[in-house]
Amino acid sequence: MKIKIFKNKKSFKKGGVHTSPNTIWGFVLCAAFGLTLMFFIFGAYLFIQTKQEFVLPATNENGQAPKVNKERILKVLNYFFEREKKSVEILNSPSPIVDPSL
Repeated sequence: MKIKIFKNKKSFKKGGVHTSPNTIWGFVLCAAFGLTLMFFIFGAYLFIQTKQEFVLPATNENGQAPKVNKERILKVLNYFFEREKKSVEILNSPSPIVDPSL
């Protein structure tokens, strides 16, 4: 007497309608090539657009470039000189924390 309940059937068929790895890789290759071509065209378009635009330097009412005040330059240089002195002082000073194990 054979019991046919819960019997596992293996139904492997050869051939038929299945996806082929070759077609999937072909699609991936074409998509990558298409994207690369689109990015190349987009980059060339941006390059041409930025090359065509002519940007004039900032000018004042007389048509001359604005002059920089010498006092402002000296003030900025003095500020950075003071910062450099503080940095050297911090690097050369000993650590203010005392080791508690001593």
